[in-house]
Amino acid sequence: MSKKNIAIFGSTGSIGIQALEVIEAHPDKFSVEVLTGGQNAGLLIEQALKFRPNAVVIADETQYDKVKEVLFDKGIKVFAGAKAMVEVAAWSNIDMMLAAIMGFAGLAPTLAAIEQGTPIALANKETLVVAGDIVMAAANRRNVPVIPVDSEHSAIFQCLLGESLSKVDKVILTASGGPFLGKKPNFLINVKKDHALQHPNWRMGAKITIDCATLMNKGLEMIEARWLFNLPPDKIEVVIHPQSIIHSMVEFVDGSLKAQLGVPDMKLPIQLALGFPDRLANDFPKFSFKNNPTLTFEQPDTKTFRNLAIAIEAMHKGGNAACVMNAANEEVVHAFLKNRIGFLQMTEVIEEIMAKVPFIEKPTLHDYYESDQAAREYANSMINAIVI
Repeated sequence: MSKKNIAIFGSTGSIGIQALEVIEAHPDKFSVEVLTGGQNAGLLIEQALKFRPNAVVIADETQYDKVKEVLFDKGIKVFAGAKAMVEVAAWSNIDMMLAAIMGFAGLAPTLAAIEQGTPIALANKETLVVAGDIVMAAANRRNVPVIPVDSEHSAIFQCLLGESLSKVDKVILTASGGPFLGKKPNFLINVKKDHALQHPNWRMGAKITIDCATLMNKGLEMIEARWLFNLPPDKIEVVIHPQSIIHSMVEFVDGSLKAQLGVPDMKLPIQLALGFPDRLANDFPKFSFKNNPTLTFEQPDTKTFRNLAIAIEAMHKGGNAACVMNAANEEVVHAFLKNRIGFLQMTEVIEEIMAKVPFIEKPTLHDYYESDQAAREYANSMINAIVI
């Protein structure tokens, strides 16, 4: 394996931080070419001083001077803004992009990298949720590998190695159930953000943690799997597995099941994606059956956690439905984290917005952008009218 120049888009988020830990542990395998951050200029500067990339991009243009003042004299190029993100993503000296920008904002840079022919380690599920048809068509046209970083999709990816897709009966995504497994609406109506942010198994960013609490994250992952593995929606299922040891499974036409197991640690799928096709040795904690004698499973409660049912419906409907749902979800989660909307109200707003934004059966990329904007405008209007 030759040394890879890695561009981490979203280096100040949870995935980006853990990716840098992986890179630091394998200095002979990886070097950092580009780092990008959203608003956390302080952490971006700290990372850049440590890993000495060729360039950094700060999405928040108001912090450009702050970043440049520290890094320019160190020989590190400094850029700012969404346009710069896309331009840097298209650089030809990047061997792999880790696409870890949160939400819809990750779509344009990822598409730019694909058009350049850069392999993608995909940690931004929203890119495929919003425009999976366009993204994967571009990747196939340019013959660009898209290697999943989400633990569930990494598990499916590993289970499918050496297998024919035509022999797959279904894929089964596992979900921990989040912090409110077994709870009913009369409990959830009083949930506050501090409680919702206490995931039982995983260390993640705030947005994805809330999505896990509502089960929206599992719905987003179903849609991601539909595009990533070119599967019809009726071949994708979810099962609740509270221990988060089995990260997902594939069932084949003969009834055989393959599963990928491991402790819940995102550094493992990150390392696999960055190093693929090699498997690199590490000192990560290892799974022990002795310490985990019982693994349990149950069906998800979609009547209580309606976000999962909404996502399944959007997956089957196709068109711009998932794009609208994702935009609405991003806005309500942001509002919930600001204590502007209640836990169950998030679902109510998403449902109403999906009924308001016109459905487009075969959207263009421009249609996706317009649908995203319309959904966000509706969402903010509704959120502003809510008093909690």
